[in-house]
Amino acid sequence: MIRVAPQFPPLIKGMAAGPANPLTIASAEAQRGTDAGLLVWSLTDDRMRAALVLAPETPLSHAASALVACGVGLQNALGVLVPPETAVHLEWAGGIRLNGGHAGGMRLYSSTLNADDIPDWMIVSLELTLRLPDKAEIEPGETPDWTALDQEGAGEVDAMDLLEGWSKHALLWLGELEHPNGLATLYREWRGLVWQLGEDTAVTLPGERIGGRFLGVDENFGMILKAGEDTRLIPLTTLAERV
Repeated sequence: MIRVAPQFPPLIKGMAAGPANPLTIASAEAQRGTDAGLLVWSLTDDRMRAALVLAPETPLSHAASALVACGVGLQNALGVLVPPETAVHLEWAGGIRLNGGHAGGMRLYSSTLNADDIPDWMIVSLELTLRLPDKAEIEPGETPDWTALDQEGAGEVDAMDLLEGWSKHALLWLGELEHPNGLATLYREWRGLVWQLGEDTAVTLPGERIGGRFLGVDENFGMILKAGEDTRLIPLTTLAERV
């Protein structure tokens, strides 16, 4: 039997975007006041795109951790489906890496950018490259900082299975954030997945790109970055955007 739509957990309501941008649809629905749990999705041969609408009950400073929760959820979903030798890492700013190469990313959108305000809604968007264009002309390793599932030994992964898996694992980690020790639990899982922790790195922020040694994060996943003699805390809310 051929599936025409993914099967999501009971708390997730799926909406197919077709060729349209899922984020555009999700943001319109969020601004209309749709319930949390709407997952707008689009699958093609080359990429998977999705946008999950959330309705936080805490200020953005805490609620922004949903970006981390959804990232860990994606790694968990990929971990079940890709070969064990395929390494999946999460960049602090939302990027997704497979065996060190960029394969997509997640972004956070919010009705407010004020860290102390409770957002009316948030959206976590996901884009993952399944196959590189002109595959016949590209050899694995030829584009070391730009990759896809099919370039990393995971070309047989069913995108619909992956989308379903992401929805389930993301929902579990988002639920974990509602518990008193949820952030600590999420941190323990995330710490082993984050890209370049303890190393020199660079991060692109609105209007600037800064580099330094990635020392760790604070209790709300704000990046602690040391550049020379200066140590800077970059709140996770800095990544929040308006649609």
